[in-house]
Amino acid sequence: MVDESGGQFEEHRGHLFGVAYRMLGSRSEAEDAVQETWLRYASSGSEPADLRAWLTTVIGRICLDVLRSARVRREAYVGQWLPEPIVTRLPSGAPDPADEVAQHEQVSLALLVVLERLTPEQRVAFVLHDVFAVPFESIAATLDTTPAAARQLATRARRTLAGPETPRHTADLTEQRRVMSAFVAAAARGDLDGLVRILAPDVVVTGDGGGLAPASRQPVVGASQVSRFVLGLFRQADRFQVARAELALVNGDLGLVIDGVDPAGNPSLTVVALAVADGKITAVYNQLNPNKLREVPRPDAATASWPPTV
Repeated sequence: MVDESGGQFEEHRGHLFGVAYRMLGSRSEAEDAVQETWLRYASSGSEPADLRAWLTTVIGRICLDVLRSARVRREAYVGQWLPEPIVTRLPSGAPDPADEVAQHEQVSLALLVVLERLTPEQRVAFVLHDVFAVPFESIAATLDTTPAAARQLATRARRTLAGPETPRHTADLTEQRRVMSAFVAAAARGDLDGLVRILAPDVVVTGDGGGLAPASRQPVVGASQVSRFVLGLFRQADRFQVARAELALVNGDLGLVIDGVDPAGNPSLTVVALAVADGKITAVYNQLNPNKLREVPRPDAATASWPPTV
């Protein structure tokens, strides 16, 4: 008999959100998928022997349907598409061991961007097996295929993720802060050569305005082009009536939340995330679409600054 209070389901809500967010790259869509999973659980009329496994299979099927429809929607999307970020304020004081564990469980924006290259079936197979250790027999049931075919889908996904187009992102938070500090300092003083030194030769900038905020419609590629692009953005921010920024955790990595009012009086919010490896920035992700930033805490006016303090 299903627990009408939802207590047993609530024990798995965090896990289910993690599964759905990795599959969909959208906080709002992941929350909708969790709610739909609850409704199916509540209407099932029975208590599965392994509730976590049952719920994971159900939400996998829901996400698969969403991914298949999302492909059509993404083709009509204005400009470049980036995931909806999960932004939290930096913890104050010494890190709590529990916070550090949660940190490692976060999924980087860089990985979510790369997951977009997979087919819906590959993404479901990869996320369920490689991230959550779901056996291929269960994944096969989710995808309505055989275990061997599910295994092959996950293998193809790994090959895509290991390809040369995948930005390298291996730095811990300490290294990220060092690189971010050098990046911001060079941009703030207009140091083109300094920016080039901190950027990987094949660095890529991706901006998502969704047709609702100004953003480049095409990626900006290469250290020279990206450095000039970044300097242009900093000069533009200098012209804002109000501009302030603060460090934050963006999907568990160090990033920036930039708040401002442009010369026309329009509010502007941007979340910046970096991919960092070997002391170099390999990718920059600028999320400007206001529909994807509704849950983002704005910088604290008492502590935020422009240029940002790292």
